[in-house]
This record gives sequence, structure tokens and C-alpha cells, in this order.
Amino acid sequence: MSRWRPPGEKSTAIITRAGFDRLRAELDELWRVRRPVVVKALADAAAEGDRSENAEYTYRKKQLGEIDRRVRYLTKRIEVLKVAEGPPSDPGAIFFGAMFEIEDVESGDNVRYRIVGPDETDARAGWISVDSPLARAALRKRVDDEFEVQLPAGPARYLVIAVTYEVIS
Repeated sequence: MSRWRPPGEKSTAIITRAGFDRLRAELDELWRVRRPVVVKALADAAAEGDRSENAEYTYRKKQLGEIDRRVRYLTKRIEVLKVAEGPPSDPGAIFFGAMFEIEDVESGDNVRYRIVGPDETDARAGWISVDSPLARAALRKRVDDEFEVQLPAGPARYLVIAVTYEVIS
């Protein structure tokens, strides 16, 4: 059995200004702060002698590889991202960056979400990717619109309660 996997589905290259700034800060912190510390520790571990039995050397080598992979990913990703700033021309409809509240028609439960780029999702905060099934189904909907979406748990029907475009940092 080979380790090859087909490439994943391309994600939308859009992000909020706050998300873009967080990615840039992460890249800067990895490159200017963490990587030099790991390189110094790796050099110190290598100077101790036999590398084949040196756990510190092995750990630092692995850690450096993880940092380099993340730096490479962030560098390439930041180049292609488009920053979406400001509210859309029609703030009454759900578009990228919208905070919206929906009601589950079956149970009556209300949930609040924000549509963000795939690189800045946070399930605990209710930030969902623009590529998610729920976000795709909610796009262009307005207050009092009903829509149906196929979720992993099965089909669900929602009613849009509110749509706002808040500046969130």
C-alpha cells in the first residue's frame, strides 16, 4: 500500500483582514523567533557527538522540519490570498464576512455563525468556512428566508433570523 493520496479539494483563497494579519504574525513568529531557537538547540545537540542515539538531536530535527513545513505553507498561501475588506454592497444578504443567526425549523434552536475564509475557521466561536455546506447554502439569503442544507448528520432546514456585518478583530 502506498502513502500517496490524491490532492485535497482546493479551498477558496479569501480571508478577512484580521485573519490575514494573524497568518502574517504567525509566519513572522515562526521565522524570526521559534526557528532560530530550534536551530541553535539543534546545533548544540549535534555537537554532543553520536547523532544516532541522541534523542535531543532527533527531536530538534523533527521540530525544525515541522516549522519549515508550516513556513513553506504559510508563504505560499499568503501569496494567493485575497483580503476581503468592508461590507458588501448589499448588507441585507449573507455574504463573506457576515454574522448571521439562524433558527432550526425542526427544533427551534437558534445558532449564530460568521462566514470566514478556510484558513481562519473556529468552531468554538461559530466561524465557519465559506467552503462549508452550511455557508454555501446560506449565501445570498436574507432575513426571513428559509433554506435547506445537506449536513453530515442529514438534511436540515433553517430560517434566517438576523444578518449583520460587524468589524471583529
